[in-house]
Amino acid sequence: YTTLSDLIGGINQQYITNDSGIYVSRIKDGGAAAADGRLQEGDKIISINGRLLTNLLHSEAVDLFREAGEDVVLKVQHKSQVQNGPGHEGDSNASGVAKYILPVLLGVAVVTTLAFLKYRRRI
Repeated sequence: YTTLSDLIGGINQQYITNDSGIYVSRIKDGGAAAADGRLQEGDKIISINGRLLTNLLHSEAVDLFREAGEDVVLKVQHKSQVQNGPGHEGDSNASGVAKYILPVLLGVAVVTTLAFLKYRRRI
């Protein structure tokens, strides 16, 4: 379904901090996964042929793919469903900054509006 060099992760090669899951790092052009179109880069492989890919070394996950045979059933969590997943590391930082900036900006807007209204009444 995918070539072995297209996988990343495992308990010894965590792709995401505190997540030992196995992820698709690249889809090989012309391969079965590319032809099928459902598997995408950044997707997390939950299971292969019913075998959960949790708490495995990277090499153990690779072995499961090698031994999978021709008919492979994958349970996948797509990249858009993964929080702080591949490609999302910067997002958590941006939202952390927004937590502090937005209240300050709203406070400035309220104070400015009140000052304007008070000044306007004097004129």
